[in-house]
Amino acid sequence: MFDFSDKVAVVSGASGALGSVIARRLFEAGATLALIDRAIDRLPALWPEAEGGDAFDAGADARLYFFACDLADGPAVERTVVQIASRLGRIDHLFNIAGTYRGGETIEEAPDETWSMLWEANFLSALHLCRAVVPGMRRRGSGSIVNVGSKASLGGDAGAAPYSIAKTAVVRLTESLAAEVRRDGVRVNAVLPGTLDTPANHHAMPDGDSRAWVEPEALADAMLFLASPEARAVTGVALPVFGLGG
Repeated sequence: MFDFSDKVAVVSGASGALGSVIARRLFEAGATLALIDRAIDRLPALWPEAEGGDAFDAGADARLYFFACDLADGPAVERTVVQIASRLGRIDHLFNIAGTYRGGETIEEAPDETWSMLWEANFLSALHLCRAVVPGMRRRGSGSIVNVGSKASLGGDAGAAPYSIAKTAVVRLTESLAAEVRRDGVRVNAVLPGTLDTPANHHAMPDGDSRAWVEPEALADAMLFLASPEARAVTGVALPVFGLGG
């Protein structure tokens, strides 16, 4: 459907339900992948074609590379991006997928640890990677970034403030960065998914109506479109991907 041949793509949160789908779709579309995850030990099981286990081992025609990084650590992210660019020559696409959810506590109840954890996992991870890859993209005059916001960023709700606020910040980051780099040939967009249809969400919400949830494959298609040449005139967009259930 999409052709990413001869493109280098960075995917964060690559061992997760969405990250693994995006990575596989990109690989099948011909991209060379730099997969970033804190749990790098999970990646070889997802990629049986890979050889070895350290950051620079590659299999399958040298199009697959694993990198361990704590994305909340800005200097560590900078070092990792330098490693990737040095090894692979450039970065054409960034898919900022790393993130997590915790809800159920009111603003009064949620401890500082929850606020900090969700801010670091959802916003700082995206900020640090964007900030690290943009200079190289601007120098080359091309590149695309796709961030993951959330339907929750469109309005507050009881028991979800820390998550909603962090994801709202991702949307403002997307819009602001898009305005700053658009004349340099770099596009920055985001998707705003509803509830993803994943095993973890089925476990957490056993009584939820999964017919209204979004399949990771469907969200991946939307993200690949935003990164593709077909969306070459699209930047600064926060695209709702709610599924047919709204």
